Amino acid sequence: MKTLVEFIWEQQEQHVGYATGEFSRLLNDIGIAAKIVNRDVNRAGLSGILGSEGTVNVQGESQKKLDVLANNEFIKALRNGKQCAAIISEENEDVVVFDEKTTENAKYIVAIDPLDGSSNIEVNVPIGTIFAIYKRKSLGKIITTEDVLQAGTELVCGGYIIYGSSTMLVYTTGHGVNGFTYDPTCGLFILSHENIKIGETGNIYSINEANYIYFAEGVKRYIKYCQEDDKASNRPYTTRYIGSLVSDFHRNLLRGGIYIYPGTLKNPNGKLRLMYECIPVAFLAEQAGGKASDGYKRILDIQPHHIHQRVPLFIGSKDMVDKAEEMMRIYSPGFAKLIED
Repeated sequence: MKTLVEFIWEQQEQHVGYATGEFSRLLNDIGIAAKIVNRDVNRAGLSGILGSEGTVNVQGESQKKLDVLANNEFIKALRNGKQCAAIISEENEDVVVFDEKTTENAKYIVAIDPLDGSSNIEVNVPIGTIFAIYKRKSLGKIITTEDVLQAGTELVCGGYIIYGSSTMLVYTTGHGVNGFTYDPTCGLFILSHENIKIGETGNIYSINEANYIYFAEGVKRYIKYCQEDDKASNRPYTTRYIGSLVSDFHRNLLRGGIYIYPGTLKNPNGKLRLMYECIPVAFLAEQAGGKASDGYKRILDIQPHHIHQRVPLFIGSKDMVDKAEEMMRIYSPGFAKLIED
């Protein structure tokens, strides 16, 4: 059995020619925080940490107690590890910049959603953490805009941790996607899903159809396409929607399918954040042989202009995303301008 740390070193030596201790330690720091969050998630009902914190985050969303706890644990682990210069988090309005002694030598910026799907905490539905790692453009004590607002094409690593029937850490550095299951008996993440590939097509579509009347015509047409009876293309597809990006994406990554969180006429850019939700899962999807789009263009090509920027997301099996894009271009050509604006 290979542990996460062993696998990281092996992959770096294979693809880079040598292992960089800074990156290995950074991923290990994320793994340490994930173990603590996993413990707290599993004991939440017994520890009095369910329910609302009574505060809201920068998006105006009610913060759960576990949201705040998870955010603090990841910040603490990354600060103590000294490989991360700054953090972009869903739970913080501004970039969290560490002290000058740390930032002067740290090479990485981490963008993170500490607890994705937290609205499902009280009902015991799988939730997760999503993270993206960027390498700084500058070095020194000052964190620059160029360090922080990087497109997905600059990503060093993208991944997530899912806290479900088992806890898994799934990540990519641009050389395939690999999953590690946490073994609580020894406190280690063990390689369990090597070289994950998503099928070119699938039979699952994941979308919140309660918002159907607000969707662009292209999205409506694609939903109807998924529901049509056509044996040649294995339709109608099955609908599966959990309401947690990590959970829905993880299922479709392993089984094939498409996840859609589109913009609406009221909110053209949808709900999901580009830097710490869409970019890391898009990187994973592409490395697994899938595709990620805003309905018109590649997610990884979008240049962020704000750390909490939102974008629509169509992600999963390549053929299914291609078809959804085709519907958007034919039936909602004007919606692309709404997204850009």
